[in-house]
Formats: sequence, C-alpha cells, structure tokens
Amino acid sequence: RQRLEPADRRCYAFFHPSMIDDPLVFVEVALTHKVSSSINEILSDDREVLDPIQAKCAIFYSISNCHEGLAGISFGNFLIKQVATRLQKDLPQLQDFSTISPAPAFSQWLQQQAEHEFLIKKLLQQVEQPLDLTNQNQLICLAAEYYLLEKTAGKKPIDPVARFHLKNGATLHRINPVADLSENGLKQSMGLMVNYHYDLSTVERNHERYVNQHEVICHKQISQLLN
Repeated sequence: RQRLEPADRRCYAFFHPSMIDDPLVFVEVALTHKVSSSINEILSDDREVLDPIQAKCAIFYSISNCHEGLAGISFGNFLIKQVATRLQKDLPQLQDFSTISPAPAFSQWLQQQAEHEFLIKKLLQQVEQPLDLTNQNQLICLAAEYYLLEKTAGKKPIDPVARFHLKNGATLHRINPVADLSENGLKQSMGLMVNYHYDLSTVERNHERYVNQHEVICHKQISQLLN
C-alpha cells in the first residue's frame, strides 16, 4: 500500500495482449524533492507525502521481471526510458530521473580483496553495524574501484545492476555508503547503494560508449576517487 497508494508514488508496467492481467515487468517510482541517498527515505512508513506538483526528481527504486521464462530478455531498459518520457510530459517541472540501486555483488568482491588486504578484512568485521565516517569514506573509494576498474572477461562491470543501467545509457552518479541498513542490505553490500542518472538527451550516446568502448560513464567525483 505504501508503494502504490500515496500521491507521490507511481507504478508502470509492460503487458502483453495474451496476459492482460499479468505484467511482464514493472517499475516503481517515487516522486521526491531531491535525489534519494537511501532506500529508507523512500520506504519509511512515517515519511511526509509530497504533492507531485512540488516534486523535482523521479526515483526508480524497484524494477522486477515477473516471469522466469523471460529471464535475460531486458524489457526493463525500454520501460525505464518510456516511463521517464511519460513523467516528463505529465510533470514538466521534474528535473532529474535517477535510481536508488543495490550493489548485489559488492560484499562478495570485498571478501575476495580481503584475502590480501588487511584494512578491507578489518572493514568487513563491522558488517553488522553502521560505519563511522572514516570507514564510510574507505568504502566509497573501494566502491569506485569496484565499479570503474573491475571487469568481466567480456570487459563489462562485474556488478549485474551496473551492467543493466549502463547499457541503458545511464550515468553512475553517486555512491551512498549508508543507504540500506536492512539485514539483506548489510549482507550484500555493507549497506551501500548507488544512484544512476538518466538524462534523456545523452542516454543513446552513453549506450554507444558503453557497448562499443566498454566505458563506464560516471560523474567526475566518482572517477576522482580512484586517486
């Protein structure tokens, strides 16, 4: 109910004529004042509902394929861009289309690095508690390395969510170190989540750079973290 009923929430789906009551894929959207840095800002039961006319941002916070038989067929990329176009038409004051996205392979990658990095091993020992500022900064720098440098044999990012959004033409916009403190969030990414930004004027160009040059398009503040 909290995801569907409030005025500042939207849900869009693709349907097929042969299954008119069963979506192929759906995406949930939160209308907000600013780009969300945590999932709790969106899902909190006691948050203040925003008048859609006052919203500046549309945050894609959940996207789900509904049929196992369609696994690997990426309807989601078409849906996100179509929804952004629709929202821009319905609410022309919107200035930003972004996600708040998980990093499902990040903790696994950290475990691998910890085998020869004592500081990372020490960091992982704090997985069940919120990190202090120093450790948050360390986690952000490690995440920059994870997203920008670590690649599969096919020269794609090792993170599956990153592959999805970057192939769609999104930009890796911001790394949020204390974004999902649920049990699952701490387990899969030590609470870290990221924002991907969809600029409809650049998504096609970004898509080409990602596919042809294997480039991870990101905000300059993220690339500077590698230093």
